[in-house]
Amino acid sequence: MIQLLIMVLDDPALLNQVLEAWLDVGVRGLTVLDSTGVEGARGLARGNDLPTFLGFCRLSRTDQHGHYTLFTVADAETIQRIVPATEAIVGDLNAPHTGILFTLPVNQVWGLAKYCPQAPEAQEAK
Repeated sequence: MIQLLIMVLDDPALLNQVLEAWLDVGVRGLTVLDSTGVEGARGLARGNDLPTFLGFCRLSRTDQHGHYTLFTVADAETIQRIVPATEAIVGDLNAPHTGILFTLPVNQVWGLAKYCPQAPEAQEAK
C-alpha cells in the first residue's frame, strides 16, 4: 500500500543526515519545507506579530525555533525501513525534541510510477 509519510524534524542540524538515511533505505523522491511549530513561536509572537517573527527568522537564518517538514510517498516496506533509519539519527521519536513521523493512506497517485514500481499507475501500465 502506498502511503504519504510526513516528518517534522525538530533539530534542523540533522536534516542532511536524515535525508541521506532516507535515500539509503530506498526513498526515491522527497520534499523538504522550512516550518515553524506553535511551541517554537510561543512567547515570541503575539497576535499579529507572527508573520513578522517568521520573516525575521528567515532573514536572520537562526534555526533556533525552526523545523523542517519532510514529505515522501512510498510503499509500506520502504516506510518500515525509514523509521529505524530515522531513529538511528534523531533518537527515539517518543522522546521529546526529536520530531514526529506519521503516515497517511494514499488512495490515488499520478506521476509516481517513475519512482515507485508498486504505485497503482505503474501496475496499470503493465
